[in-house]
Amino acid sequence: MSRKFLTNGFYHVFDRGVEKRNIFRDNNDYIRFIHDLYEFNDKKPALEYSRRSDKDSDVGRATSHIERDKLVNLHVFTLMPNHHHLLIESMKENGIYLFMKKLHSGYARGFNEKHKRKGYLFQGRYKDVNIKSDEQLAHLICYIHSNPLSLWKDNWKEKKLTKLEIKQAIKFLEKYKWSSHLDYWGIKNFPSVIDNKFLLGFFGGPEKYKIFFIDWLEQYQKNETHIQELILD
Repeated sequence: MSRKFLTNGFYHVFDRGVEKRNIFRDNNDYIRFIHDLYEFNDKKPALEYSRRSDKDSDVGRATSHIERDKLVNLHVFTLMPNHHHLLIESMKENGIYLFMKKLHSGYARGFNEKHKRKGYLFQGRYKDVNIKSDEQLAHLICYIHSNPLSLWKDNWKEKKLTKLEIKQAIKFLEKYKWSSHLDYWGIKNFPSVIDNKFLLGFFGGPEKYKIFFIDWLEQYQKNETHIQELILD
């Protein structure tokens, strides 16, 4: 039975690989998933994996001219080796359900074919939670975008970061491609895949987003308490 999502509601959606295995093994896997975030966000059927060319992985060029009837607005995303986080808004009745069904089944088919494997790729049904306030929304964006820092320093959440560590964390995130963080930071990364106009307006532009994000990192232990019910991993 399909899930029910509020049209125009914001949802944090999370899923990981079965048995916490990696769902991205190389850069091309990340690029493929980001391309699929775009291609499967359409009421129209997508091409079968075997009919897609390698050039389709060039997200910026391959997708910019394609007209879509979007199922969702993808506002924020972060991809990690064995899981992903999405902040999406349903644009049609049960658009999130339809989008996630296409995204996961399509990516899994391609991944299995490429890596010569069989079976489920994702760990059961994805988790989702509805965002109910502007405060939750602001904290969740920072939480999703800060996720890659566990690859920089596994225990960074355990104690307050020093000023030097904050600078190191920011530099790390500026080099991490598999996220929408750079597009909010004022650096074009995958601008055709996400819709960041609304949330950049919410923060007041890239510079104010930077200020908010850095302050959020500095106060992480306090801020984490505001989003416990939104953290799905």
